[in-house]
Amino acid sequence: MMAINRYRLKTLSAKNNPRAKRVEKLLDNVEHLIGGILLGNNFVNILAASITTILALKLWGEGSVIFASLVLTLVILIFAETAPKTYAANNPEKVALPAAVVLELIIKLFKPIIWLISFISQIILKPFGLKSSSKDNLNSEELRMAVVDSKSIVSKNYRKMLLNIIDLEKVKVEDIMVPHNELVSVDINNEIELFDQLKRVQHTRLLIFEESENNIIGTIHMRDVVNLYARDEISIKSIKGLIRKPYFIPEGTSLSMQLEHFKNKKRRLGLVVDEYGEVKGMAVLEDILEEIVGQFTSNQGETIEEINQQEDGSYLVDPRINIRELNKALKIKLSYDNATTLNGLILEKLQIFPQHNVSLKIEPLIIEIVQVSKQGIKLVRINKIY
Repeated sequence: MMAINRYRLKTLSAKNNPRAKRVEKLLDNVEHLIGGILLGNNFVNILAASITTILALKLWGEGSVIFASLVLTLVILIFAETAPKTYAANNPEKVALPAAVVLELIIKLFKPIIWLISFISQIILKPFGLKSSSKDNLNSEELRMAVVDSKSIVSKNYRKMLLNIIDLEKVKVEDIMVPHNELVSVDINNEIELFDQLKRVQHTRLLIFEESENNIIGTIHMRDVVNLYARDEISIKSIKGLIRKPYFIPEGTSLSMQLEHFKNKKRRLGLVVDEYGEVKGMAVLEDILEEIVGQFTSNQGETIEEINQQEDGSYLVDPRINIRELNKALKIKLSYDNATTLNGLILEKLQIFPQHNVSLKIEPLIIEIVQVSKQGIKLVRINKIY
C-alpha cells in the first residue's frame, strides 16, 4: 500500500478502475490505514505467540517455551514478514488492489478502535511538531529527479525540454535579454535615418525613440511598413500611426511568469527596465522558447560563433556571451548572480578596465583578454582547468 505509485494509481482511477479508487480512498487517510494494518498484524502475531506458548507447555513442558519462541520467530519473520512484504514491495499494484477489499472491511469493522489508536498516536506526536503531509506534492527538485529517472520511457530530447521548462522559474528575463547597446532603434524625428533603417533593418520589429535612445516610444512591425509601401502610402504620418506602445518588463521577472504575460497580453517582445525605470535591454518571446527547445533560429547579422574551439584545446569567446550559455557549452558552473555576461564577470573580478594580454583565474577557467576596444572587451581566450 505504501510502495504503490500514486500517479499510476491516479491514472487507473481516472479510467474508472473501482479497485484503484478503493486504494486511493484508503491512502487518503493514512493514519486509519496504518492503524487497521497494524491492528490485524499485531493481533495475529500475539495470538500465534500465545497459542505456541500454550502448546509448548502442554506437549513438552516449561523448558520448551524458549525453543518454541525461537522457532515461531523464524517462521513469522520468513513467512509473515520478510518474504510476503518483499514480494509486495516489488509488486505493489498486484498486491494492493485486491488487498484493499480486506483492509477496507477491517477498517470498517474496527473503526472505533482504529480511531482511538489514531487519536492517541496524534496526541503523542503533537509535541514533536509532526503533521500529516501528502506525498503527492512534489517540489521542483523532486520533479526534476522524476524527469531524470524517466530515461526508459521519455526520449532524451523530450527529457531535456521538460528539464528546461522546470528551470524557467529560476531564470530571469535579464539573463536572456538583448542588451540595450545592441538594440536596433531609430529616432522618429530623423526622417533620413528612419527611412534608411526601414530599408535595411534585418528584424521583424524596429524600436522607435524620440530625441534620446532611452526614451523609447514604441515599436513598428515591418509587415505593416511593407503594406504601406505596397499601397504607396508611406509617409512619416502613416509610419507614426503604426507605432505600438512599448511593453515594459521588470528585470527580476522569471521566464515562466513572463511567458504567461506574453500569452495574456498577446505580445512577442518587451523592454526590460530596472528599478529606476531605465531600459536595460529587450526580451523576446523566441528567446524564451529557445530556452525550452534549444536554438532554432540564427541572427542574420551574426558573422562568427560566440565560442570557437582551437586546436590547442582553448576557446576563443565573445565576452558578450551570456554566462548561462557559456556554462552549458563548456559544462561548467560559473556564478551569474551579479553579472549575467562574461564581460560583466571579468570587470567585476578586475574592478578596472583591462588591457589586452591580461589574464585572470576564475575557477575553473583561465581567461586571457585578447582584444579590447574603447567600448569594452572584444575577445577572450579561455582554458579550462582540469
